[in-house]
Amino acid sequence: MRGEPILRIRNVSLRFGGIVALDGVSFDVGAGEICGLIGPNGAGKTTLFNCLNGLYAPTGGDIFFRDEPLLRAAPNDIARLGIGRTFQNLALFHSLSVRQNVLVGAHTRRRTGFASDALRLPSVRGEEMRLDKEVDALLDLLDLRGVAHQSIDVLPFGVRKRLELARALASKPKLLLLDEPAGGLNHQEVDQLRSLILSIRDTFELAVLLVEHHMNLVMRVSDRVVALDFGRKIAEGSPAEMQSHPAVIRAYLGTAA
Repeated sequence: MRGEPILRIRNVSLRFGGIVALDGVSFDVGAGEICGLIGPNGAGKTTLFNCLNGLYAPTGGDIFFRDEPLLRAAPNDIARLGIGRTFQNLALFHSLSVRQNVLVGAHTRRRTGFASDALRLPSVRGEEMRLDKEVDALLDLLDLRGVAHQSIDVLPFGVRKRLELARALASKPKLLLLDEPAGGLNHQEVDQLRSLILSIRDTFELAVLLVEHHMNLVMRVSDRVVALDFGRKIAEGSPAEMQSHPAVIRAYLGTAA
């Protein structure tokens, strides 16, 4: 299911000194689409994510999100624009409980300011009740209600993965960037993740850009797949087309045979 482009990446390039990390990458992600982004280690996948998040500034090209030039936005404003992200290396707050971590993800949508918070105006309590209700719904969706008040340090890795996903969804994104969500998960958990990604796309009516090395997951969950190698886009198409594409096979296996 693919609507009009919500994300347009145009000729994006990035150099670190003499190293070319991205070389003229262009593709779209449609509204409601799950787009897989694949490639060998060092292909530029996470680097592109970091450009979308404002962590890196491309040396060339442009990125448009909902027809707005994304590269003009400050990094701390990108979540407010409607982009949420999980990280390959989990970035949770270990001093906070599970529930508090999810609440952190919702802070970009707070309407009250410092003065009203300090004075405990009625609007503050109303907003707190609204956010509490939304957080409870996310905890239920991702099966985290039973550990809501636990410390992060006692949680199994798979539960931490779901927590980071809940925190990203708390900002109510229209584009969700998933960076290696299947990393460290067993086969059963990967299958559950596939169902969860599809459910999230449909429930929240958002688009997903998925970076993942687990090819079985990518090919089963994606509507379309984009392949990178050495910072360049080498192929784009349906999962079936990509599985037999000579350039993709060459990138992964070193041969077109």
